[in-house]
Amino acid sequence: MKLRHTACALLALGLATPAFALNILVSNDDGFAAANVRALYTRLKAAGHDVIVSAPCQDQSGKGTSVNFLTPLTPLAKDCRGGTVKAGAPAVGADPSLSDIHYVDGTPVMATMYGLDVLAPARWGKAPDLVISGPNEGQNLGAIVNSSGTVSNVIFSASRGIPSIAISADTNTKDNAALADEAAILTVKFVDALLAKRGNGAILPTGTAINVNLPKFEAGGSSAVQWVFSRFGTYTSMTPKFVANLAQDPIASAYGVNYPYPGVTFALNSTPPAAEAGSEAALNGKGYATVTTMQVGFEARPQAQQWLRLRLKDLLTQ
Repeated sequence: MKLRHTACALLALGLATPAFALNILVSNDDGFAAANVRALYTRLKAAGHDVIVSAPCQDQSGKGTSVNFLTPLTPLAKDCRGGTVKAGAPAVGADPSLSDIHYVDGTPVMATMYGLDVLAPARWGKAPDLVISGPNEGQNLGAIVNSSGTVSNVIFSASRGIPSIAISADTNTKDNAALADEAAILTVKFVDALLAKRGNGAILPTGTAINVNLPKFEAGGSSAVQWVFSRFGTYTSMTPKFVANLAQDPIASAYGVNYPYPGVTFALNSTPPAAEAGSEAALNGKGYATVTTMQVGFEARPQAQQWLRLRLKDLLTQ
């Protein structure tokens, strides 16, 4: 009789567990106190997943794949973003009010590495089932992904064979709990759709990752968002550029940067050409949530490899 009760209890526990409950590592490049990452943690937990957050102490946007090799992480020189962790605290630690949310006084990829190499083995004894980076406070579309910490996080984790998704939302989600929650709901919806056809197979093919960009929406508007498959393309609405004098640049001035010194700003681009209608920047600008597949590594397609082999056949020995 006791065994029967135990079996019934285990069955009930199984029924209460989501069919595709995952161990998920969440990171970002905006800082561990960002409303978006906090909202995503809450929504993923509510969906039944086991979640750890490992994100930078400070806003580290635009750091790309940067890593501070062989540099000791000493106590904090200043408070982390949000002020919940003060100067003088260890360079790596957890939010005093929520032990699942961890910070690293380093770049986004360093925070992701901490989650993969330290937190995940301690929690699960293995790598996470899925890595999600974001939602970012601003879209990462087209060529801008080369400097994105949000996207670099998932390229790094995908290079280790871990299914990985970068999620970016509009800048209006920054420090906005309501919009951050809606972005989190959309993210969970995407994960659910990805898992729905999984069966016993892999979440993603090895060596690939996904770049998702949510469109701008106002409070209550996320339910109307439509999803489309996209490609990076060559079009982007904003192109980084170096200028000799930031004080003379209209974009820099709009952000309150009026210093007469050199620096990097952005150039605004006009309507995309017809050939770029399927690019993620063009589609996102029309209000779609774009889904773009990414490849880990820099190896060219077979056709390009053969072109180079033929061009250098007199130089190459094999």
